[in-house]
Amino acid sequence: MTMQAELLTPAALPDTDDGSKRHQILEGATAVFLAKGFDAASMGEIARAAGVSKGTLYVYFKNKEELFEAIVERECELQSAGVFDFALEDHDVEAVLTRVGNGYSTFLCRPGGASPIRTVIGIAERMPEIGRKFYESGPADMIAKLSAYIKAQSDAGMLVGVEDCDVAAAQFMDACQSILFKPLVFNCGEPPSQARIQHVTRIAVRVFLAAYKAPAPQSHAELLR
Repeated sequence: MTMQAELLTPAALPDTDDGSKRHQILEGATAVFLAKGFDAASMGEIARAAGVSKGTLYVYFKNKEELFEAIVERECELQSAGVFDFALEDHDVEAVLTRVGNGYSTFLCRPGGASPIRTVIGIAERMPEIGRKFYESGPADMIAKLSAYIKAQSDAGMLVGVEDCDVAAAQFMDACQSILFKPLVFNCGEPPSQARIQHVTRIAVRVFLAAYKAPAPQSHAELLR
């Protein structure tokens, strides 16, 4: 890297250029990592795919590991964006869980959605920090958000008998995506249709509510029987 490139930092660049250039690099790097894997990808290939010079690439990312970490962070942000944005005061548990289940599985099962997961799994043993960051920023964060919602509904009396909100949240998420996403991780089959996703989500929601939904209050006539 030249002295000129070393002096050119992202902070010195205009905000608009900084954001668009970083996005351009991440897009190019993602394509290379998915096509070649982490080990075979080189910074030179990434620079060519992104349409930037190697000097510019090193302005934004000091090495391949840092670049891959940025891609992992972006993937985690995309996973939770919108899908897990719900109000804790929303007591329509069935509607909230249906939106979460459909949105979560739709995102995971999008064409090419399994490839980043495979790449992270492939290097997690050798680079555990990346695996940890991906899990904590992605799945663990989503479980925590849904767990907080389940606790709020339990406190409000909408749900009963939830012994462990984290377990309940994780089990619901697994029920929504397991039969849909796992085949894609192993490159076995095509992404499911929206109708299939909705079908699986309906079952997951029904099972969850059968376990935890508070019984409807009895009417005065029923109490007198």
